[in-house]
Amino acid sequence: MIDSEKAFLFDLFKVAVAAADPAHLIAKYLPKKPRGRTIIIGVGKASGAMALAFESAWEKAGYRTLEGLVVTSKNNDKKLKYLEQIIAAHPVPDENSAIAAKQMLELMQDLSKDDLVVALISGGGSSFLSLPANGISSNDKAKVNKALLTGGVPIAKMNCVRKHLSKIKGGRLAKAAYPAKVISLVISDVPGDDPALVASGPTIADETTRKDALKIIKNYKLDLPKSVIGWLNNEKSEAPNPDEEYFKKNTVHLIANANISLLAAKKYAEQKGIKAHIISDAIEGEASLVGVEHAKMVRQIVAGEHVFKKPILLLSGGETTVTLRNKSGRGGRNSEYLLSLSIGIDGIKNVFAIAADTDGIDGSENNAGAYADYTSVKQMQGLGIDASDYLQLNDAYTAFAAIDDLIFTGATSTNVNDFRAILIR
Repeated sequence: MIDSEKAFLFDLFKVAVAAADPAHLIAKYLPKKPRGRTIIIGVGKASGAMALAFESAWEKAGYRTLEGLVVTSKNNDKKLKYLEQIIAAHPVPDENSAIAAKQMLELMQDLSKDDLVVALISGGGSSFLSLPANGISSNDKAKVNKALLTGGVPIAKMNCVRKHLSKIKGGRLAKAAYPAKVISLVISDVPGDDPALVASGPTIADETTRKDALKIIKNYKLDLPKSVIGWLNNEKSEAPNPDEEYFKKNTVHLIANANISLLAAKKYAEQKGIKAHIISDAIEGEASLVGVEHAKMVRQIVAGEHVFKKPILLLSGGETTVTLRNKSGRGGRNSEYLLSLSIGIDGIKNVFAIAADTDGIDGSENNAGAYADYTSVKQMQGLGIDASDYLQLNDAYTAFAAIDDLIFTGATSTNVNDFRAILIR
């Protein structure tokens, strides 16, 4: 039983985040010490925590010699004993993103078959490692990232474009490490959990081609610099193929993903006596439209017209997108989803919901997400806020801030993307 729906949903989110915490995951995948050097490279929002956990497990195994570099975001950095750490920007790369990429490539020089590279990969890494291909300026690359982030492009397609514009992504870092063996430990933030798409796959090649990248640019009508289009029309832009020699002895382990977190939340709810169902761990699409669909499902359940019967908890993960109509609006994809859902459940009693990003940052704002229930829209109206107008303005942050229902957690040191929960009592 639960006393407060709001507190229960907050606890669910904490459980989901804890299930993807590198602190208790890394040790299960600790490799044996090689005959040669052991080099750690970490990239992503969880890479600092992953590196800290690796150092601890390495010492407990009786090993001491480690070297390497970790690049992560401000507030996700950790105090590391052996490894250098660089703080870079997200979601748009900065100067440190280029510095980190160059240093990582330098670490891969002159390695032998007796050496081991362990790559600690998590979401956010596409921004943290930015080394544009020949002929593409840093300014042009920044324009690409802005266009991708505001153009409603799904993360998998976004990373397809990014990796074909890079000197380090799309398996190129592992190619540089050859003939050393590369072990990649991955925390997935992409729907479908293809490890080659996480952080644009610096150590993992995939089957996408430059022609795929060009098709994405055309389909989403992205206005990109001439240098970018010119490079993608050049055969030299092709990323390594997974069948190439460089990758044959490498291994990849997916150590955490959205499903692991959703299953943990489901178990927690059922321990509280609440039946739970995972809709999907890989939902994509426009955030506001997903909110409309979920509100429709709620109304059907409440009316007894759905296969699910109340009371029930509906859980989902994945990564939605937001196509900006108003560039001065505030609110990430989870807040926008929830505002859309709020409109659809307005006045339907005993419906409560939460939507938040497991990395603690909803898009580029400082909140993780927001909480809503069947009274949220009326609360906003009482303060002179029209929820539909604010949704059109991409300003969900301001709407939820007005009723004090934003969620603030700070950086969580992990990242398995969106967490959504709808409780129907």
